[in-house]
Amino acid sequence: MGRVFVTGLGVVSSLGLGRTAFWDSMVAGRCGFSPIETFDTRGLDRCFAGEVKGFRPRDFLTGAEARRMGRCSAFGLAAARMAVEDAKLDSGLLAGERTAVVVGTTMGEADIIGELESTWFREGVEAVDKGKIPRYGTTLLPIHIARAFGAQGMVQTLPAACAAGNYAIGFAADHIRAGRADVAISGASEILQRLEFAGFVRLGAMARQRCQPFDKNRKGLILGEGAAMLILESERHAAARGASPLAEIGGCGLACDAHHITRPHPEGAGIRTAMQAAIDESGLAVDEVDFINAHGTGTHANDRIESRVIREVFGERPVPVSSMKGMLGHCMGAASALEAVSCVMTVQTGVYPPTVGYETPDPECDINLVANQATRGPSGVVLNNALAFGGYDAVLAFARAGRLPETALS
Repeated sequence: MGRVFVTGLGVVSSLGLGRTAFWDSMVAGRCGFSPIETFDTRGLDRCFAGEVKGFRPRDFLTGAEARRMGRCSAFGLAAARMAVEDAKLDSGLLAGERTAVVVGTTMGEADIIGELESTWFREGVEAVDKGKIPRYGTTLLPIHIARAFGAQGMVQTLPAACAAGNYAIGFAADHIRAGRADVAISGASEILQRLEFAGFVRLGAMARQRCQPFDKNRKGLILGEGAAMLILESERHAAARGASPLAEIGGCGLACDAHHITRPHPEGAGIRTAMQAAIDESGLAVDEVDFINAHGTGTHANDRIESRVIREVFGERPVPVSSMKGMLGHCMGAASALEAVSCVMTVQTGVYPPTVGYETPDPECDINLVANQATRGPSGVVLNNALAFGGYDAVLAFARAGRLPETALS
């Protein structure tokens, strides 16, 4: 067992490409919502999302890579290349069996399977473009990244719903701690797709133009898309090449509500278990957590139950809390990976990004919310909550390098 450091960050988001553009927008409280352009929203009663605009695959991919990948894989590989560059990591060091790739998603290349099925249903099987079939498959997401860098260690896709990013990063960190890899490229990727968008509308979970987490008059979530990749390294590997750690990966608390497909447990049982486990596995006490990035979807059920659990875990101590979904939207499988990048930046800078759109306090969400304006504060330890449909609860701790006790995660 040993320490695992984050040494590089890559981002594709509606707020910008690359960690600097992304973080500057987060701190400024900018909103990435706009009318959807990648599919026809007529008849869906909603049309706004955190859609990535201006992404040109050939800015990051070779011609051959662009031809064999869908939008979701292209997002992932672009973010991975940014992360490797950010880590100042010679890509030659990634070749071989000691580099793993772990990627989370909810639906992967959903637009490709949607297109193939639509053609099949409307025009028959002979009309299906066989050339597009190999581009589909969630298993391909880490394969494309591994192939690009010659990484021959473990590859894994974790389709853990909207907690997939935290699942992937936590799993990759454990893989390094177990001595099975020196480096891991890990994060998540997700795209907007018509069927998924229509599903959230039908569930009555979608707001029209803005998302207001923890506000009394919140109307629901706004969907988003994007990708984030982190370079994780063992302490020994990072030290050997003189890398500067951005943050350390702490405990990853995992639990299941075992209650309902779309609603959280009424007492937040799984959320509480996951939060406490992340703190305990990090070798910390509750009062050592400085900031929480909440799941904070802007839905009544999530925000009310998550607030309740935060109060129960932290008691009277008003630990600062923020939700980024009023700016990014809910990027599903990629949500907690994108928010992990923000958590690492908070560890680096001491800046808490704001929860935008907050207007009216909700007595049922009585937490210390960072409302509308970014603030500064202690940032030695940050928690990243991811609470998905089906009761997937994954909470990941990030800490300043060297902040966690030596006994942590042993």
